[in-house]
Amino acid sequence: MQRFDLQAEGLRALNAALQAQADQTNETAWEVTNPRGAHAIAAGLDAPIAVTVQGSAGYYCAGMNQQATVHVDGNAGPGVAENMMSGTVIVEGDASQYAGASGHGGLLVVRGNASSRCGISMKGIDIVVQGNVGHMSAFMAQKGALVVCGDAGDALGDSIYEARLYVRGSVKSLGADCVEKEMRAEHHAQLAELLRRAGIDADPGQFRRYGSARRLYHFDIDNAY
Repeated sequence: MQRFDLQAEGLRALNAALQAQADQTNETAWEVTNPRGAHAIAAGLDAPIAVTVQGSAGYYCAGMNQQATVHVDGNAGPGVAENMMSGTVIVEGDASQYAGASGHGGLLVVRGNASSRCGISMKGIDIVVQGNVGHMSAFMAQKGALVVCGDAGDALGDSIYEARLYVRGSVKSLGADCVEKEMRAEHHAQLAELLRRAGIDADPGQFRRYGSARRLYHFDIDNAY
């Protein structure tokens, strides 16, 4: 275990050390103490390492993550896991606005609640929120899945493309072109797997699925293949 005191050694030194790790590194486990809400902790990682942040993080924690597993033992500020490509990011507390924004891949898990615009412009990332999400979540979501075990705020899935949204609780309102859809066997299977990966014990049968009505497309969907 590599231990790094962020207050004593500084953010630039931490990220430089983490970003220097290669695929074959033997320094695979890192613990960051005294984060004190610092911004951009563990950003830009590209190695199969595990980083535990002992406390809350500020803006853009684990942004642009590839391969790494980043575990925040606290809350996360705006843009956690922003533009994530692969790997796993787990937030034990709450996440502020636009969690997982523009994420292309990987898994983001929020044990608490996520604020507004969770999953905005998601492009392949999977996001599982154990609590509630705020307004405009999955706005312009293009690909991937957003799982909400609690409730969703106003304008869920506004201007959505082809992402899949699963909500167990209530939805305050749906955004433009977002509609409730049938839960088929493939959706139950996908949802069950996402809940398993997130370590959440919930019945997929209690969720409803939402997605694009495809009325905002500039082409005829019958011609797509």
